[in-house]
Amino acid sequence: MLFNSLLLQAADPAAMGGGFGMFLPLILIIGIMYFFMIRPQNKKQKELQKMLDALQKGDKVITIGGIHGTVSSVKKDSNVVTVRVDENTKIEFNRSAIATVVSDKPAVKTEDKKSGKKQKEEPKASAENKEPAASEEKKDE
Repeated sequence: MLFNSLLLQAADPAAMGGGFGMFLPLILIIGIMYFFMIRPQNKKQKELQKMLDALQKGDKVITIGGIHGTVSSVKKDSNVVTVRVDENTKIEFNRSAIATVVSDKPAVKTEDKKSGKKQKEEPKASAENKEPAASEEKKDE
């Protein structure tokens, strides 16, 4: 009987350091969510805003709708960007409709750590630009 009452007292959460022990896992989960979800999203949003603020005439852009074009004018006071899609076609977009600015920079050269030689990094080819393998062509014939 005495042993049972000791076990019941030991199982009481208030006797085990108060209610802080119960909230510790919740606080840890919120902290992990902040560092893995909220903080990276805020960084990405700041980079996007910085890119949109730096838009200027002549930049090649892609809109969120997938339209490729060149910026022909930027109206800072009304957040409107005019994009030239074709020689005679110009479309006005909100600044927020610009998804990316395409850069025409050449491929970056990096040093190979083992040999010390510089190698040229080529951009990854998209699925549209890949040629079918020779084995697939032979199967079709």
